[in-house]
Amino acid sequence: MAMASVTVRVDEDTKRRASMIAEDLGFDLSSVTRAFYRQIVRERRIPLDLSCSPLPAETSEALDEARRIAASGAARFDTADDMFAALEI
Repeated sequence: MAMASVTVRVDEDTKRRASMIAEDLGFDLSSVTRAFYRQIVRERRIPLDLSCSPLPAETSEALDEARRIAASGAARFDTADDMFAALEI
């Protein structure tokens, strides 16, 4: 199998800290990167847990409402015109 090179730019502190963690586990960063790429291929997804700060209350309420509507199986609007009218466009 032909090999390809990948260049990743990261700040020095991040590289140093990541290297220390990898080395504590018996790996180097190249091995960890290869394992990460293999996991992407195997799982057919980016295996990262990306999270951010909590959602604003309005967004959280809207998501809860959408989940309730979806769970009920009932449409919120009878027609597309009703939906667009509710958007006040």
